[in-house]
Amino acid sequence: QVQLVESGGGSVQSGGSLRLSCLTSGLSFDDYAMGWFRQAPGKEREGVAALESYSRSYYAGSVRGRFTISHDNAKNTVYLQMNSLKPEDTAIYYCAATRRKWWLLLQSSYDYWGQGTQVTVSS
Repeated sequence: QVQLVESGGGSVQSGGSLRLSCLTSGLSFDDYAMGWFRQAPGKEREGVAALESYSRSYYAGSVRGRFTISHDNAKNTVYLQMNSLKPEDTAIYYCAATRRKWWLLLQSSYDYWGQGTQVTVSS
């Protein structure tokens, strides 16, 4: 079965960087699109970035130019490199997987989820 385990969260000052990792098992990046989502306190979960197999990547407008999604096939791992972090990036970040190839920034498109990792950005 598909399993996703996030790591790499933590606390950082505004302007800093973090790299989140999502170790996957039970899937192939040839067949699955991967996404990163986040949920801040009192807010709905929102799509941050998505990677369609080995081709297109998608980003929310609020993070475009600052965040980069990638994966390493040999390590079965998906990454989210986050630069120029802002306090409004504070949230729990989730990794997700789907066989779908559309609407990849919508949480309803995903079937598998990790447990989340906390990111806190202080001003």
